[in-house]
Amino acid sequence: MSELASYAASSANSRGRRYLEAAPDYRSEFQRDRDRIVHSTAFRRLEYKTQVFVNHEGDLFRTRLTHSLEVAQIARGIARALRLNEDLVEAVSLAHDLGHTPFGHAGQDALNVCMSDYGGFEHNLQSLRIVDELEERYAAFAGLNLCFETREGIVKHCSLDMARKLGELGARFLSGQQPSLEAQICNLADEIAYNNHDIDDGLRSGLLSPDQLMSVSLFHEHFQRVQSSSPDLPGRRLIYETVRRMINALVCDLIETTQSNIARSRPETLADIRLAGKLVGFSSAMREAQHEMKRFLRENLYQHYQVLRMTKKAHRIVADLFSAFLSDPRLLPEEYRDRGDQPRRVADYVAGMTDRYAMKEHRRLFAVGEI
Repeated sequence: MSELASYAASSANSRGRRYLEAAPDYRSEFQRDRDRIVHSTAFRRLEYKTQVFVNHEGDLFRTRLTHSLEVAQIARGIARALRLNEDLVEAVSLAHDLGHTPFGHAGQDALNVCMSDYGGFEHNLQSLRIVDELEERYAAFAGLNLCFETREGIVKHCSLDMARKLGELGARFLSGQQPSLEAQICNLADEIAYNNHDIDDGLRSGLLSPDQLMSVSLFHEHFQRVQSSSPDLPGRRLIYETVRRMINALVCDLIETTQSNIARSRPETLADIRLAGKLVGFSSAMREAQHEMKRFLRENLYQHYQVLRMTKKAHRIVADLFSAFLSDPRLLPEEYRDRGDQPRRVADYVAGMTDRYAMKEHRRLFAVGEI
C-alpha cells in the first residue's frame, strides 16, 4: 500500500477508544476494529438477513453478509487509489449493516412503527448500539470498544435530537462538519454495491428483464458495449459483464471526481477534511445516472407485487413479535427482560433475529400446533 495522504485517518490522529487499551501487536488500531467486527455475533447473523429477497427464496441471492463484503471490496479499492486508510474503510463497511433487522428495509420500517412511542428505530443507530453495548465478548467492557473513527463511519445520519444525545460522536451533525474521507467513501460504496447488485439479483429472480433495464442509461450503455464486443456471449455472462462494467464506471468516476475535489480544497490534515464539506462524490452526470437507476429499482423491483407480498408478510411478523414480547416479557429470553427500557430491549431482540429465526418464532407464538 502506498504512503497515506496527510489528511487520511490513521492510528496517529485517531480520537481513540471509549475504554483505554494497550496498542495491538502486529496490526493497526483499525485492523483490530475490523477483526473484532468479523468475530462478532452480529456479523455472523448477517448471513441469514435479507438484502431484497428473503433468505429461503434462493441460495444465490445476496444477503446482508455478502453485501457487506462487496461494499468492503469496493471501498478498499477506492481508498487505495486515493491514498486513504484501507483498514478503516474495511472496518466501517463490514459494520455498517450490523443493526439491520430481519427482512431488510421492510423489517426496519415495521420496527420503527412499533417503536414510535419509544424513540423510534433506525438501523445505523442500532449498529452503533451493537458495537457499543450489545456485543458481549470482553471482560473489561461491553461492546467491541471500537475506535471513534470506525464508530463515526457507522452513523451515517441521525436527527439533531439524537445527535445531542450522542455527545462527541454526534457533534458533526450539529456543527455541519464532515466525517473522515474514509467514512464518506463507505457511504457511496454502499450505494454502488446495492444498486448494481440489486439489478443482478432482480434479473436472476426474473422480476426484472434486460428489456426493462434498457430505459436505464447506464445499463443501456454498457449492455450495448458488451454485446458489440462479444456478440455471442451467453445471457448470464452478458449480465455479469454489464454489471461489472457499470460498477467500474461508477468507481472510476467517483475516484476522479474526488481527486479533483481534494485538489481544489487542498486539505493538509484530517481536521481540514472535517471543515471542507463533502469531498467524496460523483460527477453531476454520474450522480444523475445513479438517481435514474435508484428510481428504476424503486418502481420496478422494490414495488414489484411479489416483493410487496413479502414486505407485507415481514411487517406482520415483526409487528406481531414486538407486540407479543412487549405485552408479556416472560416470553423473552431472560437476558432481554427488565433492564430499565423494556421496549428497547424487545427491539434489540427482534432486530437481532435472522429471517428464518423470526419466522420460526412467529410460528411458535401464533401457529396452532407449533411449540
